[in-house]
Amino acid sequence: MSNIRVRFAPSPTGFVHIGGLRTALYNFLFAKKHGGTFILRIEDTDQSRFVEGATENLISVLEWAGLVPDEGPKQGGSVGPYFQSQRTEIYQKYAQQLLDKGQAYYAFDTPDELEAKREQLRKSGQSSYRYNFQVRQQMRNSLTMSEAEVKAAIAAGVPYVIRLLVPEARQFEVDDVVRGHVVFDSREVDDQVLLKSDGFPTYHLANVVDDHLMQISHVIRGEEWLSSVPKHLQLYEYFGWQPPVMAHLPLIFNPDGSKMSKRDIQALDEMPSGKVDPDVASYIKKGYEKEALLNYIALLGWNPGEGDERQAFTLQELIQEFSLERINKSAAIFDIKKLNWLNGEHLSNGDATRLAEQFKPDLVAKGLDYSSDEYLIKVVGLLKSRLHFAHEFVTIGSYFFADPAHYDLEGVKKRWQQDSANLLLEFSDEIYKLAAFTAQETESALRQIGERRGVSAGKIIHPVRLAATGLSVGPGLFELLELLGKETVMRRLKKGAEIIPTLI
Repeated sequence: MSNIRVRFAPSPTGFVHIGGLRTALYNFLFAKKHGGTFILRIEDTDQSRFVEGATENLISVLEWAGLVPDEGPKQGGSVGPYFQSQRTEIYQKYAQQLLDKGQAYYAFDTPDELEAKREQLRKSGQSSYRYNFQVRQQMRNSLTMSEAEVKAAIAAGVPYVIRLLVPEARQFEVDDVVRGHVVFDSREVDDQVLLKSDGFPTYHLANVVDDHLMQISHVIRGEEWLSSVPKHLQLYEYFGWQPPVMAHLPLIFNPDGSKMSKRDIQALDEMPSGKVDPDVASYIKKGYEKEALLNYIALLGWNPGEGDERQAFTLQELIQEFSLERINKSAAIFDIKKLNWLNGEHLSNGDATRLAEQFKPDLVAKGLDYSSDEYLIKVVGLLKSRLHFAHEFVTIGSYFFADPAHYDLEGVKKRWQQDSANLLLEFSDEIYKLAAFTAQETESALRQIGERRGVSAGKIIHPVRLAATGLSVGPGLFELLELLGKETVMRRLKKGAEIIPTLI
């Protein structure tokens, strides 16, 4: 493919939805795989729904995720501006072109008149209302008014909108990469408002004009926009432009099969059964790894191919494997358990040096001294496979930075026996003699004591772990002892032998 240009075009109307992040991700992956351009365009023409700070939050989320646009509000570019609110004169020019060619018309209907028509149609048994080829002949517009009446109304400042003139009987067809061949009947399409009474365009006009002027090759967006395709195709036809390739992505549902909505949960203290939070910010706050979140939402509607059982992907691997043809038609179910599992997988597979830098602020905040970067990296290497979330590192690994202040009482009750203290002290004496304090040598010393005393190695291992870490579970005992060092281990064994018996 050549000259691939795609766009993520959100409206700044609130939080960043999980589905929106997935749309941005798919556009990003497609662009990067084909050496194309990923554009961020802010569709802020609906001033009634504008939320202060939403644009900044959106850009912040994309930067956190590493989905940085090649062109956009911050990056600039040759086809800007990238805020639609700054492009109103462009849309007005193209709306006027449609008016001049008789492909659009003025409509002066008031909200009360529109509602009255809806009510009339409802009473006549029509289940849905459309301002279409039938209705427009019964309303106040430039198709039913004389030219003089239209000019007089405009001169008098009567509010009006500009509507698209949709043909009475024709079919619109599109070969959607995801949905396949889709056919629309114009009788099911309304004469869409293109320019509102405030002079701002609707989504439909601005979308088509911008996609053309920004040379968008592929439109990759949510399934909810599929019904808008016939209006867009009509506009492309009227303007004489080639439509981009289209791919409409499947919806994302809650575990209970309902649509993910912030309205369902925003006033509640806890998440209802069967619901998940659609706000990307909540996952950032909870400490999910960006690689894991991107990995998971990539799999919400896409798969790497038949026979490929892989689940964990880096962003670079997603770029390499991604294709629009492997996006599913059916809706995806958001499974928080799978996301949690993937989060642990990404931590386990993560680079220890990078993770060490990530964990440092938590250590400092808890007043824990990690002595050296080299030591911290080794600790991370031992513990990362045991983490589900990054914030757990300090909790489960604090004993690497300070002597345990407490001991796991359940572990003590289960593992501590009458001769445990003596075995600890004997082990301490043995490791004192070791010239090389390595995992291999400490394990050999412990097993020799077991053979000498006629006890299993486990009878010594568990009390040693309790004394050295305060916990009854953890990474390989002998590897962690080697990392702690001889002096630290001996000190903790002696302290454990003294204190733990008093806890029983």
